[in-house]
Amino acid sequence: MKIAVVGTGYVGLVTGTCFAEVGLNVVCIDIDQRKIDNLKQGILPIYEPGLDEMVKRNFDKGRLSFSTSLKDSIEGCEAAFIAVGTPPDEDGSADLKYVLGVATEIGTYMQDYMVIVTKSTVPVGTANKVRTALKNALHARSSNIDFDVASNPEFLKEGAAIDDFMKPDRIVIGVESEKAQEVMSRLYKPFLLNGHPCIFMDIPSAEMTKYAANSMLATKISFMNDIANLCEIMGADVNMVRKGIGSDSRIGHKFIYPGIGYGGSCFPKDVKALIKTADEHGYSMQVLKAVEQVNDGQKQVMFSKLSSYFGSLAGKTIAMWGLSFKPKTDDMREAPSLVIIDELLAAGAKVIAYDPVAMHEAERILGNKITYSIDQYATLEGADALVIVTEWPEFRSPDFTKISTALNQKAIFDGRNIYEPEEMKTLGFHYECIGRIKTN
Repeated sequence: MKIAVVGTGYVGLVTGTCFAEVGLNVVCIDIDQRKIDNLKQGILPIYEPGLDEMVKRNFDKGRLSFSTSLKDSIEGCEAAFIAVGTPPDEDGSADLKYVLGVATEIGTYMQDYMVIVTKSTVPVGTANKVRTALKNALHARSSNIDFDVASNPEFLKEGAAIDDFMKPDRIVIGVESEKAQEVMSRLYKPFLLNGHPCIFMDIPSAEMTKYAANSMLATKISFMNDIANLCEIMGADVNMVRKGIGSDSRIGHKFIYPGIGYGGSCFPKDVKALIKTADEHGYSMQVLKAVEQVNDGQKQVMFSKLSSYFGSLAGKTIAMWGLSFKPKTDDMREAPSLVIIDELLAAGAKVIAYDPVAMHEAERILGNKITYSIDQYATLEGADALVIVTEWPEFRSPDFTKISTALNQKAIFDGRNIYEPEEMKTLGFHYECIGRIKTN
């Protein structure tokens, strides 16, 4: 079975590579010649644990290929996945120009029946627009080739994307014909052998499922951050509260860890897009608007704590551990670190930062606004405080003697609650985290 995947970003590259891993013939297509040339040499445009080895293995076996020509690549394909970007417009709506552009190109060059699958995260109703673009392109060439449109939203976590694809919690597919369902069933059969559920539904429901899932998770995060802020005021310990409510099977333990806000390529964009979609249809998503408001405020909590502790931050040097929005990725889109850095710099502070994998991405975004360190402990030399922004494993059990010796002041501001307040108090640190008792 041969398929095409258009777009070699995070979703497209993971999707194409994992399909090749189970034996399909996959061609990944992108208009960026340099990116395609790099992929042929095993140089990936993203960081994702284990993906580089999987790409190389399947490329060497001939199951995975890369091209800049959609025209030359889709011959013989039973399905074509559209996995290009849907960046948010200024009003928060998803920009569909790349998705519809690919649909038009597929309609221009397809020769036989195929299923055109939207893999990109797209608003409800996008399938209709994709169908129209395909029909218009076919009409322009006086062709009546049959096709189907399907929706197959992705549920990949950055840092665990391969496991998420190969061992999915569920596979959601929106179709409008038995023929499309048959093609998609054959496509996903290798992933269903271990009992992973494949849920077929209508296309609008599949499109909505993606937004609803991410918005629900974002809601849990913002709710817990709100509770954490109240815990600090009331003298409660949010870790105890988290354990208390997480033991309720209706709530569960996932996504109820307080911190300094969510970021990344999905949650912020999808929450905004769903709010915008509802507004366009005369309905106000009041809960999600509050979720977004809480998250924006939570990204400023660390700066507020630092300002309260120092009074003035002018001339202070702040060491920062972690830049990516979460561990196991170099993604800094909507990362809390960017908000904290901007506020510190505006207040006259100097920032020196370290991240295990996101240093090049940070330098691309921030340039020389901050200082970059090659080692987590070197970051601390002469700094007035340490701020922990990303909960990388190597930060969990550090050498506190080295930290104490390197810092001008024994002050740690922990945005991810990875240390115990009582232990920090015993070690003589001023320690502040989220929703727990601070130590002096």
